[in-house]
Amino acid sequence: MDKKTRAKYEKLLVQKKKELEKAYLEKIQKSGDAGADGTLDSVDEASVNYNKEYWYSLSDSDRKILRLINDALQRTKEQSFGECLHCGEKIEEKRLEAVPWARYCVHCQDLHDKGLLQEEEE
Repeated sequence: MDKKTRAKYEKLLVQKKKELEKAYLEKIQKSGDAGADGTLDSVDEASVNYNKEYWYSLSDSDRKILRLINDALQRTKEQSFGECLHCGEKIEEKRLEAVPWARYCVHCQDLHDKGLLQEEEE
């Protein structure tokens, strides 16, 4: 992949990373500590705790995507960005446009989704 194209994807990755980090901070603020002073009754406290748990569960997915983005940014520096981590073939540009942190070509992603692709860590 040429330098200009790699820079384009790096910009997309950085932008998505900033969006996720901002959304994560907003989730933390929204979950807040309402009623931490003991002024809530047990029903309200249960509701607050449920909301906190909901926001934290959403952030698990965000954290996984952030990790994948960081890995993709590292690959841009190593100039291996855009290559399938399994077979080494080029990942289609349409796929990278949709999911710039993609690690696999469409074929290998299909194998991964079916549990047929062995990998060291995810």
